[in-house]
Amino acid sequence: MERNKAVVVLGTFDSKGEEHAYLRDVIEERGFPALTLHAGTKAPAPFPVDYDLYTEAIAARGGLGRDEAIEAVIEKGRSLVQELYRQDRLSGVVSAGGGTGTYLCTEIMRILPMGIPKVMISTVASRDMSRTVGTKDITMMHSVVDLLGINSISAGLLERAAGAVCGMVDSNEKHRTGSTKKRVGLTMFGFITEGAEHVRRHLEALGYEVIPFHANGTGGMAMEELASEGLFAGVLDFATHELADALLDGYCGGIGPGRLVPFPGRPNPPRLVIPGGLDCAVLIFDRNHIPERYEERSIFFYDFRSAVRLSREEAATLARQLAEKLNRFGQGAKLLIPTLGWSEADKEGAPLYDPAMNRFFLDTVRKNLSSVVSIQESHQHINSSTFAEQCAQAMHAMIQNSGE
Repeated sequence: MERNKAVVVLGTFDSKGEEHAYLRDVIEERGFPALTLHAGTKAPAPFPVDYDLYTEAIAARGGLGRDEAIEAVIEKGRSLVQELYRQDRLSGVVSAGGGTGTYLCTEIMRILPMGIPKVMISTVASRDMSRTVGTKDITMMHSVVDLLGINSISAGLLERAAGAVCGMVDSNEKHRTGSTKKRVGLTMFGFITEGAEHVRRHLEALGYEVIPFHANGTGGMAMEELASEGLFAGVLDFATHELADALLDGYCGGIGPGRLVPFPGRPNPPRLVIPGGLDCAVLIFDRNHIPERYEERSIFFYDFRSAVRLSREEAATLARQLAEKLNRFGQGAKLLIPTLGWSEADKEGAPLYDPAMNRFFLDTVRKNLSSVVSIQESHQHINSSTFAEQCAQAMHAMIQNSGE
């Protein structure tokens, strides 16, 4: 196989020089070209490299504090890596680091689009990596041991990481088959998986490729990012549950201000919005450890997490937030409501079933919703195949009417 593009070996070579030189050598032994990119902030690279961000971003300026130096290297590194990608000279990127190196190098990696292999060997990969990975497809590899030169354990670790990134690059080269179908972005989460599966099948029957996103606090933001890049002909926001968890600091919260809002000056595909999971917030506790403030609530216990019914005040706040977001889309959005329940836990006989609360929520949405935003009710449960077909048909009509 012809390999004209290179795997970028990115890292703080002033502190992890041996490790990155080893990565480079293993990659080249496997027959892949490698480009070395030194992103250290303390000293020049200890061996010849292709790109030295220290020299370009730090040495010439001088007098920078450590935080300023790190941000300067990140800015320069992102620009350089993006340029290599635009020139079609980059096939993947691999790095190894501790806390600072992981932060610095993943900040640079995230400038690359989905599909470009990104492997980060990290001593802190067992920690919370949500901000480190963000909305990108970075593969985190826990080093277990610290990175301090080459030994029998670290050598094997680095060889496996090199093999991983080379394998990913090889797979990309072998399987570059693009679909000609129009794509629909679809959000989903556990309590409405059955409904999402029905939606997928109905959309596929209409000729669409469905790209699903787990609405877990990061998945929804990833969908927004890709939608703004023009990847989708339409967005079927089936699981808006992240908004409820954001309100109560729940398990699937963590969304930014860019969730469920239009993108100024960027693509804004038609959006069909469903209140999937807006009946509850998912919080981390079980039946044996119920926080006092939730003891009187309806609760659905299912693992280390529990779904808590929203209070009337919380429902009103969430309804106003949803209406405000939809108003920003204007005619580009439609709200489709299944009146028989919005999740597995919100149906007749289930712990969170409360039609009166759902009606109160919808009435509050209507009071705050612009007249240009379409809203429609369906006497179905969100997980029913009939409702899924209605969603698919509505999405199809919106895409056709938009000319996408």
